[in-house]
This record gives sequence, structure tokens and C-alpha cells, in this order.
Amino acid sequence: MPEELLKCGVVIDKAISYLVEQNLPSELIASALLGGSLGVLARTTDAETMVRMLQTAIDSVRSGELICADAFSDGE
Repeated sequence: MPEELLKCGVVIDKAISYLVEQNLPSELIASALLGGSLGVLARTTDAETMVRMLQTAIDSVRSGELICADAFSDGE
């Protein structure tokens, strides 16, 4: 994994931890992160690449690869 990606991941993980500690609903945290990510991609990537990335994410959810029932549970 590239060092730059690791650095980005650490910052995002800290931001998520902070937001969870503020007792914000996980769906709102995820929605804000997804919206921000899509905004970055929209400014730097063509639409077809974005669609491929999103399809990969959808495929991962459908296959069960991204399902983790107890991560960041907010009791809902």
C-alpha cells in the first residue's frame, strides 16, 4: 500500500473516531464522507472511472465483503 494512502487513511480514521465520539449517527458520518469523496473524485476523475469505482464498491457490499455488523455500532 502506498505511503500516501496510509497517511490519508490515518487522517480519515482519526476524523471518523472524533465524529463517533461526538455521538453522531454512523449513517450521517458515512454520508458526509461519501459525499466528500465523490466531490474529490468529481473534480479529479472522469465519470466512467467514478462509475467503475462505485460499481466495485457495490459489488463488494453485495458479496458480503464490506459487511461488518459490530464496527462503529451506534446502537441502532
